[in-house]
Formats: sequence, structure tokens, C-alpha cells
Amino acid sequence: MKVSVQRYQLQSVIASLLFFAFGTLSILQQQAWWIAVPFVWVLLPGIIRLMITHTGSLYWLMLIMLPLSTELNITASLGMDFPDELLLMIITGAALLKMLHQPLLFYPVFRSPLLLLIVLHLCWIAFSAMLSTEPLLSVKFLLAKTWYIVPLVLITPLLLRNMQHYSRLAICLLIPMLLVIVQTLVRHGFYGFEFATINKTVGPFFRNHVNYSAMLVCLLPAGWAAWHFTRPTVSYRKWIAAGLCIALAGLIMAYSRGAWLALLTAPLTIWLFRKKQMGSFLMAVLAGTILLLAALVNNNNYLRFAPDHDRTIFHTTLKEHLGATITFKDVSNAERFHRWVAGIRMVAERPLTGFGPNSFYNQYQPYTVPAFRTWVSNNPEHSTIHNYFLLTVIEQGIPGLAILLLLWSALLLSAQKLYHAFQSTFYRTVALITGAVLCMITLINLTSDMIETDKIGGLFWLCAGILISLQLKLKEEQSSLAV
Repeated sequence: MKVSVQRYQLQSVIASLLFFAFGTLSILQQQAWWIAVPFVWVLLPGIIRLMITHTGSLYWLMLIMLPLSTELNITASLGMDFPDELLLMIITGAALLKMLHQPLLFYPVFRSPLLLLIVLHLCWIAFSAMLSTEPLLSVKFLLAKTWYIVPLVLITPLLLRNMQHYSRLAICLLIPMLLVIVQTLVRHGFYGFEFATINKTVGPFFRNHVNYSAMLVCLLPAGWAAWHFTRPTVSYRKWIAAGLCIALAGLIMAYSRGAWLALLTAPLTIWLFRKKQMGSFLMAVLAGTILLLAALVNNNNYLRFAPDHDRTIFHTTLKEHLGATITFKDVSNAERFHRWVAGIRMVAERPLTGFGPNSFYNQYQPYTVPAFRTWVSNNPEHSTIHNYFLLTVIEQGIPGLAILLLLWSALLLSAQKLYHAFQSTFYRTVALITGAVLCMITLINLTSDMIETDKIGGLFWLCAGILISLQLKLKEEQSSLAV
């Protein structure tokens, strides 16, 4: 008792001295935020304890906020997705503290081959960042990548321990997304569901209709699973069906060609998985891509696809938009060609290490070809190349792309293997859905670069975490069957 009193007195004296010191500094520097330092020092132990003991609650809250987050600009050059990115940072800190406090807790996750590939991916990003043309931007990229991977890849397998947890994960994502869809449809309805007004109705949750429709279509398989595994006799099954109908309406009214095509990959993925043909399909896609690039580069054949500068315009109706897509006169696709050509030339300049993560925008203009220039090529939105795989090879070099493709293929092949290995119908379906979502994300990122966004990037790394959790669950199932 005496020791406790002495410790309390010592802490009070230290807190008083800190308050006096930083209060004086605040007055001298005329900076009010200095006065917060002693309060942080006093509250820090409690905050750390709260982070460690309630990591799971923070994780579920982060998933709920994933569809609801919004872009928040802190300064002219610094922004974040609020509040989910803040929650990801906090969970990352909690996970690191847990690793120090309970390292054996993470041992099963550390043994996963998928995690080894993810660590290799991070290590190469760190290496290319050291040789980057934009070092500060590359370090920011590495940090952001880390606080996405740690919670979604490391913490997910620790929290998904039974069927109820997988169901909770789906609910945390689907209900908030459904609320966004409903408000978007209602607001869009006031504009008569016009194609030109869709971007006005998806905010503040999404930057544009492309991001909105991408997340919407990727969550549809989870919605279907929720309906499928709900018994017909359960009363709320009809509400799940109604939610699916609303989501499909939202997808149609989003007017996104990429998301519509992505929806078609779901049945293709199911067929490939059931026939165990995903590996052959991936090899065929890789071979086809190499042959296509060779044909375009040979004798500068790519110049045949140069757009007409004055005919590439933004269309305000869906009919005109689709017509322009078919005839290659849509400005978004024309600008993609403009940046893709620049990107290929950048790869030839620095094929091994790339220009550095997050460096494309500041570096690509000197490599553009005037014949492909459009009236939006000044790029006021600071957007990137609209192909994540090409962006990776530009910024991280050929080894970086090879590691990413190896990781991506391993995720898809693991999902296929898990689908056939499980005896449980529930976990087989989870593996199938995860593979379908990964295939959708693949197609979406052929014409965009959304892995670095919180919505699609979050889903991608969540899929990786789910597959690792399924690997652990499969070992449990096999052990129980052996007994």
C-alpha cells in the first residue's frame, strides 16, 4: 500500500512538471498544441491498454466504416481516408504491440506461404523506395501499404475462428454498403437517373461512380452467399433478397462498363475453380498479354491506335458513351492509351528498379507521345496510369511486377485449392467467393489502379487475410477428421 502511494505521488509530481514545462513552452512559442503533450503522456498507457484489449472491436468498426469512409484533406499535400485509414493505423499499432506481448499468437499466420510472398512484396517496395525518384512519396506509399496489410492480413485470421465470425464480416460490409446504394439511388432519382449526374450522387463516400461500382460489384458475391446460407424458413431471407435486388439496380444505374464486365467474371471463376483450370487460365492470359505487347511494339504498330484529338470527348448520355467505347472515341479510353504508351517507354528507361512507388504522376509527362494526346492530357485530377499492373512495373521495375503477379496467382490458386480441399460446404463457398472477388478486382485493375485506394485495396488485402484464415481452418478440419 505504501509503495502504491509513493508511486502515485511520483507520477503526480512528474505530471505537474510536464504540465508546467510544456505550458511555458506553449506560451513562449505561441503554439497551443504544446499544452496537449502532458495529457498525451498521462493518457498514453490507458490508450495502449485499450488498443491491445479491444483490437477486435476496432477491427469490426473498421470494416463497417470501409464503405462509409470519405477522403479528408489534412493539408494541401496530405490526405487520408477518414475514418477507416485512421482505424487501420491504430489497429496496426495494436498488432505490433500484440506481437511483442504475445508473439506465439501470430505463429500460425507467420507460417503461411502467402504471408511470405506478401512480406517479399513489401521488401521489394522498400528497396525500390530507396532508389526512388520521389523518395518522400515512396516512403508514404510504403507506410500506407504497411498499415493496410498488417490489420487486414495479420489480424483477420486471428478473428475469423468460426462460421459466425465470417457471417459477421459479411454483415459489417454489406449493411453499410447497402445504405450507400440506397442514398445514391434516391439522390440519383432526383436527377432522373441521368448518366451525366451519377458522380454527383455517390459522394461523400466515393470519389466517382467507377470507385462506387467497383466496390458494389465486389460485394455482390458476399450478398449472394448471405442469401444462400440463410434457410428458406427464416423470415429475413426475403429482406436479403430485396437487398440484392437493390444492389443490382445500383450497379446498373452506376453506368460503369468495368463493373458490368467484372460481374461476368464471377460465373467464369466458378467454372474455372470447379474444373481446376485456374492455373491454365492464368498461363494463357500471361502468354496472350506478352504476344499482344510484342505485336504492338513491332514496327511501332501501336501508333495505328492514336486517337483523333478533336473527336475524343466526354459523352453525357449512356448511348453515346457506349458507342464511343466501341469506336474508340471515348476520351477516358483515349487518355488511357496516352498514358499506357508513356508507361511502356518509362519501363524501357528503368526496367529493374522502376521510378519508385508513387512516382508516376511526377515523372510520366516527358515520356508521352504527342500523337496520343487528348484534351484532358494535362491531368488536372493527378490520376495515374489506369492499369495497376503496368503502374507496378513502372514504379517497382520488372522484379516488382513479377513478385506481384506471383502473389496474385498464389492467392487465386490457393482459393481454388481450398475450394476442393474443404469438406465443409460453408468454407468451400467462402473460398469460392473470395476467388471470385479476387478475379473481379483483377479485371477492374486492368483499366484502373485501385489497389492503393481504401475501398478496393481494403477488399484485396482482406481477401488475402481470409485465405490465410481458411488455410488455418482447413488444418483444423483435417485434424478433426484424422481423429
